[in-house]
Amino acid sequence: MSKPLKQIHLAAHFPGVNNTTVWSDPAAGSQIDFSSFVHLARTAERAKFDFLFLAEGLRLREQGGQIYDLDVVGRPDTFTVLAALAAVTDRLGLAGTINSTFNEPYEVARQFASLDHLSAGRAAWNVVTSWDEFTGQNFRRGGFLAEKDRYERAKQFLTAAQVLFDSWRGDEILADKESGAFLAGPDVGRFQHRVSQFDIAGQFNVPRSPQGRPVIFQAGDSEEGREFAASSADAIFSRYGTLEAGRAFYTDVKDRLARYGRSRDELLILPAATFVLGDTDADAQEKAALIRRQQVSGQTAIKFLEQLWNRDLSDHDPDGPLPEIDPLVGENTIAKGRASVRMNRDPLDVARQWRELAAAKNLSTREVIIEVTGRQSFIGTPAKVAEALNEFVQTDAGDGFILAPHLTPGGIDEFADTVVPLLQERGVFRSEYEGTTLRDHLGLAAPRNQSENRAEERAAS
Repeated sequence: MSKPLKQIHLAAHFPGVNNTTVWSDPAAGSQIDFSSFVHLARTAERAKFDFLFLAEGLRLREQGGQIYDLDVVGRPDTFTVLAALAAVTDRLGLAGTINSTFNEPYEVARQFASLDHLSAGRAAWNVVTSWDEFTGQNFRRGGFLAEKDRYERAKQFLTAAQVLFDSWRGDEILADKESGAFLAGPDVGRFQHRVSQFDIAGQFNVPRSPQGRPVIFQAGDSEEGREFAASSADAIFSRYGTLEAGRAFYTDVKDRLARYGRSRDELLILPAATFVLGDTDADAQEKAALIRRQQVSGQTAIKFLEQLWNRDLSDHDPDGPLPEIDPLVGENTIAKGRASVRMNRDPLDVARQWRELAAAKNLSTREVIIEVTGRQSFIGTPAKVAEALNEFVQTDAGDGFILAPHLTPGGIDEFADTVVPLLQERGVFRSEYEGTTLRDHLGLAAPRNQSENRAEERAAS
């Protein structure tokens, strides 16, 4: 008996100003005008995507104390944008990245519960931690939290938010006009949650929302991040876009679910993916090479180089060879706490690999950076890209994709018009929305109210 076809999940990532976008392209529009958000959202909804995804930018990014265009800048407030988009869309899910390092559970729970109400059940929360020392200066002295401390706070933060979401069962509003009774009792929304990071008690003032709780996303790849996702998330924003790496990550995370009493279909794995389409495969490859050179300017290449070498290389020629000197190794990094710095656990070994790559292919510094920083893309004709996307999902390298276009706001227009119909013809992507909530789109069951679970446990004991 043949294995049934998996349905592909698709989402659109709104691109900011960073090294994956080409803001200088004549076809690029504003990164901040509301019309840009509306265009991307309506295109995604027209194509029947599951959701739109917003990243987070809490401060202009810097390196060595100076601002640069290598990372997200000019990001409007997430909740403001998503609430506005709820009014101009009907079915598209609305996913926002809100960090647990510098916010408080009551505030965030109230905002997401409100968004879920305003959108009739389409809210999602990408729970992240913030690592940059300079970002921390916006909120408190001391900069950033160590990785272990950040994940502990994130786990306690999410649990606290869930206590608040579940403080309303959903049947408390009577609104009986004859008797004049609006609420079932005076204790609705009452909560108490005391743990090491949070000591809160009171009454939550937003009734239970259509989804009960927002869909929970997580984006960490460390051991702590994978365990956090397996225990608590509904979906993972993965960075593994190749078949081999995707299958390994997929198997690893899905195998962790059983220890938390969860089945494999309770957690979706959605890698980030880019794409370049062309009339022929050769045409697409040529366009992809041009886009990569636009994305990695000489200035951008030097910034990436400094993150590994951990020293000022502003005088280095990006079109020349890699530096002959070795990286500086130590705790005092050029961008303290940054993920792109922490990923290079052994800078000397990574530098050795880059030099071997440069020698083998006769690459300049900029060309090396283009190769080693390139996110896996699907490149080719619409038919080839549709086939590759389907193979990725059907062979359990992922459950779908969060597409990150290189242009704002029209970056997914061509994909929606050419690739989506081919996936629909294969029977692996919806032609119409079958439900109204984001949980419906993702095939996720409604969450059980934790307060009811605790009541049943007390009754059973």
